[in-house]
Amino acid sequence: MLDSLIQNIGRNVSDLDLLTQSLARNVKRWRAERGFTLDALAARAGVSRGMLIQIEQARTNPSLGTVVKIGDALGVSITTLLDYEQGPKVRVVPAKQVVRLWHTDAGSYSRLLAGTEAPGPLEMWEWRLMPGESSRSDPHPVGTVEIAHVTAGELTLTVEGTEYRVPAGDSVTFEANATHMYGNQGDVPTEMVLTVSVPPVH
Repeated sequence: MLDSLIQNIGRNVSDLDLLTQSLARNVKRWRAERGFTLDALAARAGVSRGMLIQIEQARTNPSLGTVVKIGDALGVSITTLLDYEQGPKVRVVPAKQVVRLWHTDAGSYSRLLAGTEAPGPLEMWEWRLMPGESSRSDPHPVGTVEIAHVTAGELTLTVEGTEYRVPAGDSVTFEANATHMYGNQGDVPTEMVLTVSVPPVH
């Protein structure tokens, strides 16, 4: 839920209202720009038409998974859908605005550091995986590419069942339109910076 994002970054209830309203405004805007009807976007995203109506009317607090599906269907990043600051072309993202989107009790987490449209969604993430933990991702749209640079420990990247070991100092690129998983099979935390490039919707 969006309120979980608020808790992760220490904002208050009014910020949840801002995010809900921003999501409503941005979904409507990008749906119009893509020329999608409610039914068309619902089908592309795999969410109900009723859910989209509630989101566009700022009457619901959708799950992160739903926001990701809508973003993928529209071809825009999560940061674009949740952005409520219409700034200049240069945008500095303060550390306090970085959003932690996934975490575990053991201390693993992923943080969305920044995102933009260039011309499709382009996101930069900070990941920390504790020993023995992993995070699975469903396939992204065809044409999506991910680049990871490991800064500590060793990443075990699994793509369509095949494991790839990426030690600290090494980088890896892969086509992300397949099931993939980031894992740490070592004894120390794995840390990496991950960039995700999603093709624009035509």
